[in-house]
Amino acid sequence: MKTNHSIDMSSQLKGTGMDGFRTKRMFLAGAFAFAFTTACATGPRPVAMNAVEKPAATVTAAEARPVPAPVEKGDTNGQFAQALRAYEAGDLDAARKGFEAVVSQEPKALNARFNLGVIAEKQGRPADARVAYEQVLALDPAHTPSVMNLGLMHRHEGQLEEAISLYGKALQTPGHEHDEPVLNALAATYRLAGKLEEAEATGRRVLARSKDNPEAYKTLALVAYDRGQYRLAELLVINARKVAQEDPAISNTLGMIYLKMDDRPRALAQFQKAVSLDDNFAPGHLNLGALALSYRDYAGAERAFTKALSLEPDGLEGQLYLAYALDGQKGLDPKKGVAAGEAFEKVLARAADKPEAVCGAGWAYAADRVGFEKAIAFLDRCKELSSTSDQDKQLIAAKVNGLQNMLKNPPPAPAATAEAQGEEKKDAAATGGAGSSVMNQLPQDANAPEQEEAPAGEAEASDNGQTQPEPAPAP
Repeated sequence: MKTNHSIDMSSQLKGTGMDGFRTKRMFLAGAFAFAFTTACATGPRPVAMNAVEKPAATVTAAEARPVPAPVEKGDTNGQFAQALRAYEAGDLDAARKGFEAVVSQEPKALNARFNLGVIAEKQGRPADARVAYEQVLALDPAHTPSVMNLGLMHRHEGQLEEAISLYGKALQTPGHEHDEPVLNALAATYRLAGKLEEAEATGRRVLARSKDNPEAYKTLALVAYDRGQYRLAELLVINARKVAQEDPAISNTLGMIYLKMDDRPRALAQFQKAVSLDDNFAPGHLNLGALALSYRDYAGAERAFTKALSLEPDGLEGQLYLAYALDGQKGLDPKKGVAAGEAFEKVLARAADKPEAVCGAGWAYAADRVGFEKAIAFLDRCKELSSTSDQDKQLIAAKVNGLQNMLKNPPPAPAATAEAQGEEKKDAAATGGAGSSVMNQLPQDANAPEQEEAPAGEAEASDNGQTQPEPAPAP
């Protein structure tokens, strides 16, 4: 059941890149290559070819040394290779200085400028990265690595029209009209912008020249998904799997499709397959957590969301989901309520007025005496929100009054506390609370291919009057 706490995954796509494919930002060795999957970028990679007249030889990781050998001043190829070795050894400052030296001698060394952008991204300097990519594109509007990385930055910041314009300009450059990576990025961005006809036309444009292109099939599948054409989406994704069997994004997308078809066992199986193919595939863990959360397997949800956040620390929805998972366990352990409150506060640090985080923090902190004062403050804020119903306002008023009365009295004796906690644990166990492992207890569907164990049931209301969000997996 959709509620006001359900997450609109279209907003998540803009923020985390879970949009049908992932661009691995490139630090290319020799001729550059591209890898796309359904997740956000795992980190920039440099171009390992100098853009001066005589390119440097490809440097392998085995040749990298923590302290590169000195090169003669003016030897830009040698300086480029030395900077690359420093990058591969993890010395980003030395790499930066090396590429800056190359650029100072060869202002048109495009790949050196590009690599400075990659290093800036890895060092958390997005403004400097953007400048570096723009400098490259001012000299060569179709420099594909810069187009892809800058476009991805635009998309992560929700600047979809800017990304579309960037890709279009690159494709208009003579000789680059059919660049598949840029066309695939453009198709995916059209879809994120809700321009489904343009996305479909661009995806088919790719397939017209490359009939087995998996990225085009994935984008077309997601367009069909957005239109509610789930059988067609399934067929298109299966076509992509034929040529990209190890791509976790394909399993993830299939899981999303099966969930829409109300076939949760198969959805679960596909999400599990996605993370089995790549344990660092964050969307798969996020989706597994969403399923666990909807079935009140709070401990399982906590594990899945913790893993997803370790891979994508900036995932706002993942942080919110983790807070719900922790909140669901406060009946067994009031300290989990405090942890949930802290998780909600992390959400509010980035989205100060998010209603579900404001109200969630109030109810979560109310689980333990150490959080009562914060609970009162957050519940008062929640009560003033326009989205809070009159019934919820009455519940909040009663809760705040109770917390204030408890703060006026000394804390209960240890024996009484233990007895109360015992009752809470008993109640939590009766309602399928934390640790119930619902995701691993239900029978398989014998008719489903690649079947795994799956839950059955519907999300239930939490004890704070809020309804837990149902899973809304990201493509």
